[in-house]
Amino acid sequence: MTAKTFSGVLVPALTPFDSHLDPDTDALLTHCRWLLDQGADGLAVFGTTSEANSLSLEERMSLLEHLLENGIPADKLMPGTGMCALSETVRLTRHAVEHGCRGVLMLPPFYYKAINDDGLFASYAEVIERVGNAALGVYLYHIPPVAQVGLSLGLIGRLLSAYPDTVVGLKDSSGDWENTSAVLREYPSLATFCGSEVFLLETMRNGGAGSITATGNINAAQIRKLYCDWQKEDAEALQAQITTTRRTYETYATIPALKAVAADFYATPDWRVVRPPLLSLGAGEQQTLVAALADVGFEMGA
Repeated sequence: MTAKTFSGVLVPALTPFDSHLDPDTDALLTHCRWLLDQGADGLAVFGTTSEANSLSLEERMSLLEHLLENGIPADKLMPGTGMCALSETVRLTRHAVEHGCRGVLMLPPFYYKAINDDGLFASYAEVIERVGNAALGVYLYHIPPVAQVGLSLGLIGRLLSAYPDTVVGLKDSSGDWENTSAVLREYPSLATFCGSEVFLLETMRNGGAGSITATGNINAAQIRKLYCDWQKEDAEALQAQITTTRRTYETYATIPALKAVAADFYATPDWRVVRPPLLSLGAGEQQTLVAALADVGFEMGA
């Protein structure tokens, strides 16, 4: 473990937009502050749940600077920086490091599909070499259900061997516990996070670092309680509770559903807004979802 290494529950913070589809900087700041107040150990801003790939580089850098200028600690931030274009990944990564962010969450280049480990290694290596900053901490982002480009165990090992002081962690959003378990077993020094809190208890039992989870946007406190109490007698019950919450909203599209719950909590209809091609939940769907969550005992911020 180093000063670069995160642990605990990190949240890929939702990006609120106004009615013109522009980022709402004040709403984002309010939400990030609330997440930290709820006990989130860090903010993986500009991740998948943040609609990062619907944001321009300039928007992402400007929003990051806004958070930092308004008191969000740099050591709580793990911005997503992985892009299809090498130069854009370098630019975002360098920007994050130069602004003191504790780490970056880096997708592989995901447009071309017929690529092998050599190509992916070259891409990550080029970014690390071009940034050329010893303060850089890279968290590899494995999300084949979305990116369709995954990170093999062999590739992870090569990157760790080549850049042991830079490649410090991994988020596994494969949804495949066998893969997460294999990473934990093969690379115990790597700070490995499950991408869904459904696997949090097993991740902790197998030496993992925690979870970087979309549901943290609405349920950070309860997820972190399991992270803190995973060795206690009620851990199984806590896991069942947070799993039920996730399964309830997962009957809808994830990002629109989370934004609908946030809109209800903040009493701000614009919170439902997503950028196309995503589509917002309607007011009726929002009411149905909020009621369904209440039926399983969930209340945001409770």
